[in-house]
Amino acid sequence: MHAKPQNEHVPVLLEAVLQYLKPKKGEAYLDLTAGYGGHAGAVLEHTKAPELATLVDRDANAIAALADFGKKGATLLHKDFLSATQFLVEQGKQFDLILADLGVSSPPLDNPARGFAFAKDGPLDMRMDQTQALDAATVVNTYSADDLERIIKRYGEEPRARTIATAIVSARPLLTTKQLADVVKAVMPKGSKTHPATRTFQALRIAVNDELELLRGALPLWVDLLKPGGRLGVISFHSLEDRMVKQALAELTGDRYDASLTSLTKHPAVADDEELAFNPRARSAKLRAVVKK
Repeated sequence: MHAKPQNEHVPVLLEAVLQYLKPKKGEAYLDLTAGYGGHAGAVLEHTKAPELATLVDRDANAIAALADFGKKGATLLHKDFLSATQFLVEQGKQFDLILADLGVSSPPLDNPARGFAFAKDGPLDMRMDQTQALDAATVVNTYSADDLERIIKRYGEEPRARTIATAIVSARPLLTTKQLADVVKAVMPKGSKTHPATRTFQALRIAVNDELELLRGALPLWVDLLKPGGRLGVISFHSLEDRMVKQALAELTGDRYDASLTSLTKHPAVADDEELAFNPRARSAKLRAVVKK
């Protein structure tokens, strides 16, 4: 039975996270993408040890929303997960439980001013860390057609990347999410079940936030942050992320003498129909979990 949380952000695959990470009283917890605290709140109900928890997020709004956890003793780190990982490794920290939910939390997605989505018109921003200089408007309005094609093809896996990139350059300047979505829609085939700009928006968000390079750098280090017997869970939302997570974990698991991890999920955990009924954003989520030997 799934219980729908009462807070604004509904954490994905919450039951699966608890099932595979099996949080126990007194265990140290690291949430590398704590967001608005949905997973953290549920895990800490089991560990009963907020003073042993470290909650990380690169979004200042999320850090502010996590303030109550800080008041109870949790350490809050306003950093991207790679910087936080490197910092914690340097500090010699280790944890019983580590979770990385690679998706974007609902509040920034639903806030037009953040510019992540095309459902509501807003500025072309897409920055998870709003202190960084690079935003989506800069990419859309200053990058060459070749660079835009590369980004849309690589990060969006969009077969019509060249057509879209050419249309964007021709339509400049583009200042809002609706303007960009309309330009993409105009050059795409009709009849798609998803919005024709979905892949382009995903690609731009990944590029603006350097998401895949952060993940590539952090994944090997997460093992160093695990205590023996510690559990790591990673939730991905698109094939590029999941492929990277799958390959990185596969290199460290198995029956080899030098394998440091054992897989807990033969196949990734995904949302069931009951969860999808109240949280459709969980549709593409996949959880892979491992335990350190």
